[in-house]
Amino acid sequence: MQFGIFTVGDIAPDPTTGYTQSEAERISNMVRIAQRADEVGLDVFAVGEHHNPPFVPSSPTTLLAHIAALTQRIMLSTSVTLMTTNDPVKIAEDYAMLQHVAKGRLDLMVGRGNTVPVYPWFGKDIRQGVALALENYNLLHRLWREDVVDWEGSFRTPLQGFTSTPRPLDDVPPFVWHGSIRTPEIAEQAAFYGNGYFANHILAPNLHFKPLVDFYRERFEHYGHGTKEQAIVGLGGQSFIARRSQDAVQAFRPYFENYPLFRGSSLDDYMTQTPLSVGSPQEVIDKTLTFREGFGDYQRQLFTVDSMALPVEVALEQIELLGTEVVPVLRKEMASRRAPGVPAAPTHADLITAKYGDAEPRQPRPNPNRGDNLSGASPYQDSDPAVAASFPMAV
Repeated sequence: MQFGIFTVGDIAPDPTTGYTQSEAERISNMVRIAQRADEVGLDVFAVGEHHNPPFVPSSPTTLLAHIAALTQRIMLSTSVTLMTTNDPVKIAEDYAMLQHVAKGRLDLMVGRGNTVPVYPWFGKDIRQGVALALENYNLLHRLWREDVVDWEGSFRTPLQGFTSTPRPLDDVPPFVWHGSIRTPEIAEQAAFYGNGYFANHILAPNLHFKPLVDFYRERFEHYGHGTKEQAIVGLGGQSFIARRSQDAVQAFRPYFENYPLFRGSSLDDYMTQTPLSVGSPQEVIDKTLTFREGFGDYQRQLFTVDSMALPVEVALEQIELLGTEVVPVLRKEMASRRAPGVPAAPTHADLITAKYGDAEPRQPRPNPNRGDNLSGASPYQDSDPAVAASFPMAV
């Protein structure tokens, strides 16, 4: 099972000091957080995509490419890539390039985004949000699997003989998670393609997302990708850890209760009624184990540990405690309770094996005799005809 952290890159005044990080500080601190997560052995670092203050991660690919150069093993991901306000052609190009730069240490989570003002900034209508997300991902799926795409839809200009470059690393697209707060259509699409489904699992009551996860599992089985227990599920979460429970609550309370989103809320009530975990390492372990009891076996657990204006040194300490005291125990406990046959979250190596078996992966090479794609023929040549014959472009 994969454990990691995600950041939304928010900026707010520190309620204990009044200090507000600059955008430059916040971006630099997100890099430090990713590096520490890699150093302590966490599996995933994910960053959101936001285009409005007080958030700074408007370009996840830029940030993740920089982090890829500074880390060794950690999987890089997005905690949302907006399928509504981004052009799927540009997503195909940007994330394929990032996949190459990261040497395969990349997957992504796609979703709608629900910040109302952002849609018109990119010339989109929020009332079409679900339809945009579905159509754009359908196109992205094809762009990463077909060398030449002819396509026509409702929300962008048609494509004729189009080739997205670069092709995915080893001609194997990044694994995709579909994230959703309340949309069964997104869960249906994830199940149709056999992709992963990631439940937000914060900002809502305990087990609020279970109906959507159960629906995804049933549809995953319906489409023949495996049993519903074998569906690929991820959960979000939020934690704050201290050696003693009372110290954790005392330290975290001013950050939670003064944060604009939660002002007027009680931390104690929120800890009881939602997945928020605040306490000792053992208390965080115990509460996280209840997630499996409620949702069944799942493959990825991400925590946010740096939001609500927490100072970076506090966030780094949180990562240290997660990596050294919480996650090692959770790995053992989750493994001991895991039902037989439940797969792990796919890595790039897993996807290569699934597609090629023991054969060498296809390495697309542009054909110098092809100056355009309009004939519909592949603009690529393959060095090994046997490999090319065994693995058609559109798989």
